Amino acid sequence: MKNVVLIGASGFVGTALLNELLKRGHRVTALVRNPDKISAQSDQLEVVMADVADVEQVANLCKGKDAVVSAYNPGWTNPNIYEDTLRNNTSILEAVRQSGVKRLLCVGGAGTLFCAPGVRLVDAGVLPQEIMPGVKSLGEFYLGTLMNEKEVDWVFFSPAGNLEPGDATGVYRLGKDDLIVDADGQSRITVGDYALAMVNELDEENHHRERFTIGY
Repeated sequence: MKNVVLIGASGFVGTALLNELLKRGHRVTALVRNPDKISAQSDQLEVVMADVADVEQVANLCKGKDAVVSAYNPGWTNPNIYEDTLRNNTSILEAVRQSGVKRLLCVGGAGTLFCAPGVRLVDAGVLPQEIMPGVKSLGEFYLGTLMNEKEVDWVFFSPAGNLEPGDATGVYRLGKDDLIVDADGQSRITVGDYALAMVNELDEENHHRERFTIGY
């Protein structure tokens, strides 16, 4: 059992992660903007209203924990998603650094995965324009900030191109920097399997200061 901070626990991915963490018996401190959005109940769960832009507050909440899992997302309809994604993910990293927690697991994006030799998904012209600000900024955080981080033991876990609703099957493939596609050329994973694989990483610590990805 680990004592974990989960940032963004009320979102699409965060909810799946919270359920998986509690199912495994981990102790979870869930940091959210709106505690009313958390429906899970457990003796192993503490829900705290927090502002991820407040480095000092988040650092104090993380102190003494075994790991931080960040599912932070400013919201796909947020007009400031580009700026908020860059700024607040950097703030979260700084808070983890200040807290002394050594392990940070980030819910990543698929945009920086290679879909052809030398071509990242974000540059392939296949993603909807309305999500590009969020995709680009999360990719810039990974490439420009996380990859240069030497103190915190981080992972950036990229989902498949399509992250879908659905329960865990336990049958999936992991990769590193290339988009994983199935026999039909589709890149997809359910949020249940994504959460399952992320908590496996928390438990097993197979990746260190690197990105990895998942798909069927």
